[in-house]
Amino acid sequence: MDKVNKQRQIIFFKNYFEDFFVKQKSKVQDKIIWTFDLIEEIPRVPETYLKHIDSTDGLYEIRVKLGSDIYRIFCFFDDGKLVVLANGFQKKTQKTPKQEIDKALKIKEEYENEK
Repeated sequence: MDKVNKQRQIIFFKNYFEDFFVKQKSKVQDKIIWTFDLIEEIPRVPETYLKHIDSTDGLYEIRVKLGSDIYRIFCFFDDGKLVVLANGFQKKTQKTPKQEIDKALKIKEEYENEK
């Protein structure tokens, strides 16, 4: 595989994302990895895959859909090109649960305090 010129880099912060990832079926893991590759490689990521969460300071959700299952992985940018992963969850309702957003914001704050 050619080394693609990456637009941004995804990094994990502590084990928040990994705790979620390891619990997923391999097909879900494959789709998550495919989505990460897309986010790293294309200059303008469609909102289908990466969307800013309204009324938050720089919190985004990576959106993964497999069949009728929907997954969200919260993330934020650091230095513009680094995408830092926070928590992930399977979405069961139309609205993103507030406690998941709060958790992601706490992780973001923790990251910024430790930098």
